[in-house]
Amino acid sequence: MTQNVYTVRQVNAYIKNMFTQDYMLNRIYVKGEVSNCKYHTSGHIYFSLKDESGTIACVMFAGQRGGLAFHMREGQQVVVFGGISVYERSGSYQLYAREIRLDGEGVLYERFQALKQELGEMGMFAPEYKKTIPSFVKTVGIVTAPTGAAIRDIMNISSRRNPFVQLILYPALVQGEGAVQSIVTGIQTLDAYGVDVMIVGRGGGSIEDLWAFNEEAVARAIFECETPVISAVGHETDTTIADYVADLRAPTPSAAAELAVYDYRLTERTMIEYREKATRLLEQQIRMQRLRLREYQTKLMYLHPENQVRDYRQRIVDYEEKLRLLMENSLQKNKMRFTVDLEKMKKLSPLEKLNQGFSYVETADRKAVKRIGQVDVGDKLTIYVTDGTIKVCAEETKEERHG
Repeated sequence: MTQNVYTVRQVNAYIKNMFTQDYMLNRIYVKGEVSNCKYHTSGHIYFSLKDESGTIACVMFAGQRGGLAFHMREGQQVVVFGGISVYERSGSYQLYAREIRLDGEGVLYERFQALKQELGEMGMFAPEYKKTIPSFVKTVGIVTAPTGAAIRDIMNISSRRNPFVQLILYPALVQGEGAVQSIVTGIQTLDAYGVDVMIVGRGGGSIEDLWAFNEEAVARAIFECETPVISAVGHETDTTIADYVADLRAPTPSAAAELAVYDYRLTERTMIEYREKATRLLEQQIRMQRLRLREYQTKLMYLHPENQVRDYRQRIVDYEEKLRLLMENSLQKNKMRFTVDLEKMKKLSPLEKLNQGFSYVETADRKAVKRIGQVDVGDKLTIYVTDGTIKVCAEETKEERHG
């Protein structure tokens, strides 16, 4: 007979899968006394729950710490909400806590969770229904007790941030019998009055003290309110249904006042900074424009017709001077050339020969006599000498041979 053999890992995984498929074990409330509580440096909390019959190991991971509104200590009676699963490495099961409340608040807390889930499924917490809180308001409506610390905190913060904002208080009951209807009436009254923003809340307290803000009627009044609503219920660790429905949650009433009332001193400082910046930019522009104007003035002076005429006149004078020099140089060169040519001509001139003792003979028809064959006896000849001419008649010609 063949036997099936499983590994430890397979067995633990199988058992874990059985736990995972059990709906009740995934959403379970367990009540007991805290023991072996250790806050790990990683942010996880390890502890056990025990009663007279036994114990169960528990862990709350750092990411779930938002579900813990107090510091756990040994011996506390608590109600833990979470899921039970198997830790495969050790083969042991433990409760993975998602929320932890002190015992005595358990019933109310279950009601809180049930209403939260119901209203969430109806879409009353959806972001698309959240209205934007105005940045600059003139009137702030407040639904809270007239004598509590919440209204004093709101008044102090508001007067410090902007004393010109008007606060309109609807004195409501915030706990006990009649509180729910009082809060609902306050929201509806201030909404009809037409305030710019509304603060609904009270100071901190136990879950019983804050329970009026966990009622469906209050949640619906906030959801249906046309005025943007800031919830300010309790302290930072307190969370109510009103916080989920409101357009914005403030951890404390003081924080709600800071969110609702803009700090006009900040606006004043911002305006001063803008004015100084605008002044600097204007002065910079003026300096730049003045510099540009000086550049234009310099350019205009350079391009002015008078300057152009003066430049042209100077250019003409320069050209005239240059032309004069060129002409003088040319004349000087030509004079020198003429002198040289004149000397050359003098050397070639017949008169120069005459000055040297030579004479020049012409026939009657003004032809130079170079050979005796040009002259016959009796021909009239003209002899040119240095200081005049001599008319003669040829009496004889005689040819001489030079051999």
